[in-house]
Amino acid sequence: MIQKLFSYFIPINVYKKNSAVSQSLEVTWNNGELVLDSKNTNYSFGSLQRILRKGLKYIGYERIRNFKNILVLGVAAGSVIKTLVDEIKFEGKITGVEIDKEIITIANDFFKLDTIPNLEIIIDDAFEFVLKTKDKYDLIIIDIFQDTTMPNFLFEDFFINRINYLLKTNGFILFNTMVISNKDEERNIEYKTKFNKNYSLRMYPKVETHNELFTIKKLS
Repeated sequence: MIQKLFSYFIPINVYKKNSAVSQSLEVTWNNGELVLDSKNTNYSFGSLQRILRKGLKYIGYERIRNFKNILVLGVAAGSVIKTLVDEIKFEGKITGVEIDKEIITIANDFFKLDTIPNLEIIIDDAFEFVLKTKDKYDLIIIDIFQDTTMPNFLFEDFFINRINYLLKTNGFILFNTMVISNKDEERNIEYKTKFNKNYSLRMYPKVETHNELFTIKKLS
């Protein structure tokens, strides 16, 4: 494909859409790879896939293959789901929750997300979904952004406690955060204090410049 070849020299935009939730969404060939971007940041594939792949490696591919249920809060075009299915060969159930139905249309049209048989996509607000679900999960991936902004509820006690309740013993949370300001750094330091001795928490700073990853294991 000529667009793919040219993209090694200059990004080639192939689709642009305005969304009520995410505002500007763009599908672009970049360095031979099809990516989804918002106005100011990468939403799927590209750097975001590299970030979450590192987080999954920290948890361990072999361990993940033995999980039964994975919850992904914030799907975008589904790059972390593609990593789970194509690279890790995860065959259990994946539930993906995405608030923006326009993004899922793009994910299906350009990234073939709807061809993954063990994936269920739910169009819903992540906060609302975790209040309603009765399922428990071995791995909960939290990757929720509105452009470069993270909703405040992700760091509030009620949401954190609910996520912890939905996590099985010996399960993991993988939480991708963006750190741009001193306020963001302070927010993440405060977040670390929310987990007691029943959890093993690790923070991985400066993953792709502005991202900090948390892996949190539920011990009991």
